[in-house]
Amino acid sequence: MKTYDLLGIGVGPFGLGLAALADPLDDVDAVFLDQRDGFSWHAGMLIEGTTLQVPFLADLVTMADPTSRYSFLAWLKATGRLYQFYIRESFYPLRAEYDQYCRWVAEQLPTLRWGRRVTGVVRVPDPAVTSTGGDGGYLFEVTAETSQGVEKYCAKHLVLGTGTQPRLPAALNELGGAGPVVHTSEYLPNRAELAASGSVTVVGSGQSAAEVYRDLLDGCGTGPGEHQLTWVTRSPRFFPMEYTKLTLEMTSPEYTDHYVSLPIEQRDVLGREQRNLYKGISGDLIDDIYDTLYRKSALGAEVPTTLLSDTEVIASRYDAAGAGGAGEYVLTLRHAQLGTTAEHRTRAVVAATGYAGAVPGFLAPGLVNLDGRGRYAVTRDYAVDADRRIHVAGGEEHTHGVTAPDLGFGAWRNSVILAGVTGREPYPVERRIAFQQFGLPGSSRVEPESQIEPESRVEPVATSPQDNKMEAAR
Repeated sequence: MKTYDLLGIGVGPFGLGLAALADPLDDVDAVFLDQRDGFSWHAGMLIEGTTLQVPFLADLVTMADPTSRYSFLAWLKATGRLYQFYIRESFYPLRAEYDQYCRWVAEQLPTLRWGRRVTGVVRVPDPAVTSTGGDGGYLFEVTAETSQGVEKYCAKHLVLGTGTQPRLPAALNELGGAGPVVHTSEYLPNRAELAASGSVTVVGSGQSAAEVYRDLLDGCGTGPGEHQLTWVTRSPRFFPMEYTKLTLEMTSPEYTDHYVSLPIEQRDVLGREQRNLYKGISGDLIDDIYDTLYRKSALGAEVPTTLLSDTEVIASRYDAAGAGGAGEYVLTLRHAQLGTTAEHRTRAVVAATGYAGAVPGFLAPGLVNLDGRGRYAVTRDYAVDADRRIHVAGGEEHTHGVTAPDLGFGAWRNSVILAGVTGREPYPVERRIAFQQFGLPGSSRVEPESQIEPESRVEPVATSPQDNKMEAAR
């Protein structure tokens, strides 16, 4: 069996960026597996006109290698759209453009293997070591199911880029009925049915909720086919993402150093408090929503829409009879400040409730380090094992903070990972880019390894493969 230097599991933007940066390196023989049939980036939310919240420089490769043939500008040039983008004078690409760009990169990379559902990852002895009488050397054996049967791969290093899964709150998770209840990840395929329901409630905060609300608002109170529209968020306000430049310095190596050094409890608190830094709404979109509401109300008719902040859905049920004999969902709402509750009736629900990550079940027990809460215990250089041969790409928000989900920081993280794989820096890794300091000079830092629960540390090298067929890589 061929042994790869690097094997990636999951080909989202971060995994695809790693594949693009690894492609020209002569000392990295890599392969990347994904269970899907091809690249797709949030297909359910590619609403016409929506844009990224980061500039085009936050593409797959530019922040690591501005000369890369896989840059966003290279795609624009190859597709004859560079001058149009230049004349447009906006740093922020359309979401649909970004998806097309990523597909273009994926089509050029021979290292991607689609339709491979990873079912097991174990350690096995390294034949190159055992054949010479040595011991302790190991490789990673990866088992993947395909339409043609089972495949096995061996690699010296792994990168886990399995991404996240749509998350529904407990109050909506078991909600069943005749009308549509969809997560934003499936919005576009269900948009017509949602609008036709006559009554839609968007639950959640952040950019996705705002984009769905704005999209549905066009059909609200406009005559035939109109619908009532409600937006419910438990956030105390419809908060914007903060774009001020000194705050943006928090997406830096220095702030990541500071965040990693904090105790796990403090990081968890900060993770909740800093949501407006990367989960807020574009200020332009907030203004557009207000202007649309103003324009509709200026026509003299009351717009059938309601916006409720500081309000949480605490329970839900389906009423088959409903008003006028039509089935309805009944959401129990609670206002945080007032402590009051009320029932809200709707015929369709869109859950803009985000995504959640998890340690994939295909990893053999003891293969990676976990913290006391069952999450990856990620080191500063994105490793999750004692030998620093397993890295994560995008699964470290609880350890590294705001840089983890940031598209613009993905190339920097991939540069660090490739440095760990090659023992050199194929792409220069910036250590300091911020004008400000986030801690006191000379203060001591606690490495995250000291917070690992003893029972979750890496076990001895396995001497035989284990069959651990569980969930698939995304």
